[in-house]
Amino acid sequence: MSVDLSTEVNGIKFENPFILGSGPPGTNAKVISKSFDLGWGGMVIKTISLDASKVVNTNPRYAKLRSHGNNEVIGFQNIELISDRPFETWLEEIKMLKEKYPEKVLIASVMEEYNKDAWHEIIERVQECKPDAFELNLSCPHGLPERKMGMAMGENPDLVEEVCGWVMDVAKIPVWAKMTPNVGDVTAPAEAALKGGVDGISMINTILSVTGVDRKTLRPIPTVQGYTVPGGYSGQAVRPIALRQVMEVARAFPDTPISGMGGIYTGYDAAQFMLLGSSTVQVCTGAMLQGYDCIIKMKEELIEFMEEKGFNSISDFVGHSLSYFSTHANLVERQREAKDKKAGRAGLDAETWKGDIAKETEDLTAN
Repeated sequence: MSVDLSTEVNGIKFENPFILGSGPPGTNAKVISKSFDLGWGGMVIKTISLDASKVVNTNPRYAKLRSHGNNEVIGFQNIELISDRPFETWLEEIKMLKEKYPEKVLIASVMEEYNKDAWHEIIERVQECKPDAFELNLSCPHGLPERKMGMAMGENPDLVEEVCGWVMDVAKIPVWAKMTPNVGDVTAPAEAALKGGVDGISMINTILSVTGVDRKTLRPIPTVQGYTVPGGYSGQAVRPIALRQVMEVARAFPDTPISGMGGIYTGYDAAQFMLLGSSTVQVCTGAMLQGYDCIIKMKEELIEFMEEKGFNSISDFVGHSLSYFSTHANLVERQREAKDKKAGRAGLDAETWKGDIAKETEDLTAN
């Protein structure tokens, strides 16, 4: 069977559904070029803003959660901010990348303050450089909340709808809104973004967290001069949460393209997101910890899954497993019906057995 990994979303053709998510993997044109050469279907650049001088990162800014058994990294926290490289440099690199890789999908991640003119300016200037789409970072869980950026904006549906509306006033290419998982009802800000006019949803961004406390120093980690802030949690441990939230948005808005992410390390992980409604998947922490060439293995694993299940294309199984979610009351009823049916079969079998014994006894007596 011939398996086709290519897919089309919002009129954008991806050679495969694997996208390197916004973060360190997309920190500059050099690393993006290498990732394209390795075979990634798309790239989301590290989030940019108009004034990079306001972005000051700290060191250290990462912390790892390891399993007690084999010391494997199962969770990863960062307090890294958006790109601190000049906006003009990014404009040059976006233009250069699209000239060098016209068939590859390059998505510009952007974030700005609660200011209509700023959002208009960043969208208009970036799209002149011909990226394929925008991803609005409405979900970074740490840093710059005093400027109503990232999660501070994305957790408020009213702000989400308004800002997405500003963007869609001037955007001429597809726009995805990247959602925060740090809310009670994930469908509320997603609905607001769609009301604002965006073309798709990306989810989930990292989960606000504290990885732990160093048992020697008694300081929370990562520690910067003895102090820290809560950061964004990613890695394998977040996958169940990401799958649940993707499922909820996919069921609420069945015609909306979703780019799913959160703990994807293998092609089989990616398949789960697609079964629950994702048209594409994004990988960030998984690539950082395994190496960007993990795309080779992930594509092979996804092909193997598709061949095993008889799927010829990505669209054959996007959302396939959504119909198997129900309510607890419905599960109880299904269980009751199954028990009744089983009991009925058992009763029928018992009567048949009694009849067979009676007939056998009759035959023996007659002889």
